[in-house]
Amino acid sequence: MKFVQIRKNILHAGVAVALVAGMATTLPSAVAGGKITIDDTKWISIGMGIRGGYSAVQNQSADTQDYGSGFGIDNARIYINGQIHKNVKFTFNTECFRCSSTRNGGAGTGDGGFGNNSSVGILDVIAKFEFNRYVNLWAGRTLANTERGELNGPYYHATFEGFKTPFFPQDYSGNFGNSSSGNNTGGGMYGRDDGVVFFGDLDVPQPMGMGTGTLQYSAGVFNGTRSTQTAGPNTSNAASWTGRLTYNFLNPEKNPGYYTSGTYYGGAGDILAIAVGVNHQKDGAGSQGNKSDFTGLVADLLFEKPLDNNMGVITVNAEYKRFWAEYNGAANTDGNCMCVFRGQSWTAYALYLIPHKVGIGRFQPYGRFTSVQPNNSTKREEIEGGVNYVIDGHNARISAFYQHGDLYTKGLNYANGAMGDKVDKFTVAFQLQI
Repeated sequence: MKFVQIRKNILHAGVAVALVAGMATTLPSAVAGGKITIDDTKWISIGMGIRGGYSAVQNQSADTQDYGSGFGIDNARIYINGQIHKNVKFTFNTECFRCSSTRNGGAGTGDGGFGNNSSVGILDVIAKFEFNRYVNLWAGRTLANTERGELNGPYYHATFEGFKTPFFPQDYSGNFGNSSSGNNTGGGMYGRDDGVVFFGDLDVPQPMGMGTGTLQYSAGVFNGTRSTQTAGPNTSNAASWTGRLTYNFLNPEKNPGYYTSGTYYGGAGDILAIAVGVNHQKDGAGSQGNKSDFTGLVADLLFEKPLDNNMGVITVNAEYKRFWAEYNGAANTDGNCMCVFRGQSWTAYALYLIPHKVGIGRFQPYGRFTSVQPNNSTKREEIEGGVNYVIDGHNARISAFYQHGDLYTKGLNYANGAMGDKVDKFTVAFQLQI
């Protein structure tokens, strides 16, 4: 039996390598999205992004005796941006919600696919008032300003499966507003919520005459978890407050608004950024009969160094989270619980971008470790090793990686005594955007 298992592991690894090699020889390079200029201050642009791939997961087949495997689409987005005044812009983005089917687990575990199992809907609708580097305002449906991971979005992470640690409420919920279906009382979706964010940056001298760094700030207020008169904890309609401070010791990061990236592939020079973020909402967790406040704290770090003499680029990402919510265990059985994660988690990973091109891109091997430690459930961990084939930065990239641990099998089950085997998972994936 052990020999058979080893043979299967080698087979799936071989399939992944073959797929990477095949795509690496056929993918075209990405180009900028289309832009229509109306006059000196007015323009509109349109673009798109797709992400998907193939995964094989140990013991996740329909009979639980073999690898569950399949292809799937993770994201399919249309980007529309425009400017109507030199200080006034807008963004309108869509997403294919519930689009992915079997990539992450094989038969019977996906909630998307074709036909009425997937739908295209609004992801971002943002009115942007951008005055100068110090004070700006975005309003509408936008990303909550907490952690680098969320502000990277799926397309600007350094790895394909960027989201590994527990979600803030804006990503934990499956809906906006006061839906009371199932266990979802509505707290946002895909890291987004309806609200406003103030942001900017300024130069700040470093101690002991070490030069000048850049302090980036953002502060937001959102709807957060919403409830009906009969379901959910936040019957008082208390708002959700967010904030984030980032200090760049070396070069400043250049991103749209208060967004971030997990790597710049050396294009931004030396980067050392340390940040803290917070999210708090009164009555933002639990159920109507067992409610509590929610507070989430995150600290993250990005270090990137292009080596001298064109010797490649080193990138290091690290993140620590701590969530507090004091609802009691009875909330899990109330049927209207916003049962967000409680406890701590961390993840860290390092990447090395090889300087020499092979075909039309460069290889970037990496390693990662993640640990999630709930207060009232079992710990889950995962190791990951892989390689990115970087064709055009975040616009065209292929990834192949191996994961081992129980993070996949335990997932978001933070109940007492949660069980899950440590399994192997092989993935080859792609992302393209224009």
